[in-house]
Amino acid sequence: MNRDLHSIRRDYQFDDLLEEQAGNNPLALFDTWLEKAIESCPDDPTAMVLSTIGLDGWPHSRVVLLKQRNDAGFSFFTNYDSEKGQQLAQNNKASMTFFWPALSRQVRVEGIIEKVSRKTSETYFATRPRGSQLAARTSKQSTVIASRDALQKAFNAEEQAFNDLEVPCPENWGGYVLKPSFIEFWQGRPSRLHDRICYTLKDNDWLRTRKAP
Repeated sequence: MNRDLHSIRRDYQFDDLLEEQAGNNPLALFDTWLEKAIESCPDDPTAMVLSTIGLDGWPHSRVVLLKQRNDAGFSFFTNYDSEKGQQLAQNNKASMTFFWPALSRQVRVEGIIEKVSRKTSETYFATRPRGSQLAARTSKQSTVIASRDALQKAFNAEEQAFNDLEVPCPENWGGYVLKPSFIEFWQGRPSRLHDRICYTLKDNDWLRTRKAP
């Protein structure tokens, strides 16, 4: 690509992020920001970049959807046999990054990831659209497949097998929860003088600091 990318820029401005506004509880602040994002960003406001460390020592990132945010932490659901599942089994340290361009906001979360309970996974699976349930049973996620047609045929077979039946949650499919130990809130501001408020968990208390942009 020979296109000049230097000219593609904008000056960020939505709001300020001062310490008195941020408060001492980063989870409460995240919930407030997420609610605002849901109101203001109609396209996938719960989308986040999940970054894990591969078996080869390299970082791997992909976009997934946040499905639960409660006292346990930040949860998403996937195939446990997928590449990210294998990576998390080897190294359960990970990060999540949310970006809401309409609000000039970004949140970065780091912590330890664990599997949620089987009951939690089955309860969530039951709420998914039927097509998504069948797809979860069909796809051997991250494996090499012969063609898209082969995948469609496998899906059709699952659809026929469970015709008029409840689709059970696969044993190798379920949720993960990230228990945060670090959260950074980034608020874009003019002239790249962004606000960065960080929280680090120490002895069950959140320590707040401000970083230079």
